[in-house]
Amino acid sequence: MITNSGRFHGKVALVTGASRGIGLAVARRLVAEGARVCVTARSPQPLAEAVAELGGPEHAIGVAGRADDPEHRADAVRRTLDAFGQLDVLVNNTGINPVFGPVLDIEESAVRKVFEVNVLAALGWLREARDAWFAENGGAVVNITAVAGQRPATGIGVYGASKAAVIHLTKQLAQEIGPRIRVNAVAPAVVRTQFAAKLYEGREEEIAAGYAMGRLGTPEDIAATAAFLASADASWITGQTITVDGGLIAAGGGI
Repeated sequence: MITNSGRFHGKVALVTGASRGIGLAVARRLVAEGARVCVTARSPQPLAEAVAELGGPEHAIGVAGRADDPEHRADAVRRTLDAFGQLDVLVNNTGINPVFGPVLDIEESAVRKVFEVNVLAALGWLREARDAWFAENGGAVVNITAVAGQRPATGIGVYGASKAAVIHLTKQLAQEIGPRIRVNAVAPAVVRTQFAAKLYEGREEEIAAGYAMGRLGTPEDIAATAAFLASADASWITGQTITVDGGLIAAGGGI
């Protein structure tokens, strides 16, 4: 773990979808830089394991539940404040992509579910954080989006459309709730996680060849950028989406 920076000493963060992958890497990075964190996920056991890895109750708490459940969101924010007394950073990482194929072939109910979790829940988390703490005390929001939200990607168009909505909302919300609340986003290309495995399993070298850096991303690559945007180092940055793609777009590769 990184231990040479105290950018988040005395700060508290809530990271959603953080029992593994990018969310857990972001939580690790924030804790390593001095933060205390609340992490959320659907499954209690992996979440408990993540909390233990992050240092237990002194450094982290976990609240299990569904991101699209308003009661879960309210409970997580309330328990964060009860445990740590404040809330300075919100990282909206939760996302789902349960369908693959042309957009017009996807059942409407599945499209609705993707947008409920990837878009509406992100808004819900921010609303809870704003009402409970940010409005009076300020804060930083980092939305985890995707390169698929910036340009078409074969087979994951519904997911991409939801992430495009989050990218636009990042700009809109930055304009609406600044200056005390900053809202930014990170747009990864393919990262080596369980979530993205179907995009590269069995052909990782082939996929990586389309990236200028010659490799897929790691959760730590994304965590570093998310931590920067959440920190005081980015105090004059809001409404921005930073693309972290290993040179995919520059090289003209496809997801």
